[in-house]
Amino acid sequence: MKTESVLKIDGINALIEKLGPVDAERFISSILKEDFDYTIWRRNLFEKKSLKGLSQEAMKSYQDQKK
Repeated sequence: MKTESVLKIDGINALIEKLGPVDAERFISSILKEDFDYTIWRRNLFEKKSLKGLSQEAMKSYQDQKK
């Protein structure tokens, strides 16, 4: 299991890799400004999607990454 410090560094690096440094900072700022509950957000993220639909999206994403 990673320490909290390593987890935070890995998370920031993942955001920067995916969004770029400017949008990563904007994302973090938007989270900090709002009354944001990550647990509730994650719980509701896939609420309206079926397991089959999620599986299809995951398979498509995997195939797109292999190209």
